[in-house]
Amino acid sequence: MARKALVQRELKRQKLVAKYAAKREALLAAGDREGLAKLPRNANPTRLHNRCELTGRSRGYMRKFGLSRVTFREHASRGQIPGVTKASW
Repeated sequence: MARKALVQRELKRQKLVAKYAAKREALLAAGDREGLAKLPRNANPTRLHNRCELTGRSRGYMRKFGLSRVTFREHASRGQIPGVTKASW
């Protein structure tokens, strides 16, 4: 389980990115680099990091499911993810 502070920091970044998205687009279209530099650093979408929705783990993230590899395996083996079955041959 990731520290709660790291998960909260990511949520705060997501809110900032959403808040300044329109302003960033306008500044980029106008080519105003100085205006972009005055925006908060965390308003840049490249600073976002994917995290598992359940545990907050940042590594081994599976984008299609929004889970880390560990939680994905647990839920898939219990049959809690629709359409995912254990391979056998």
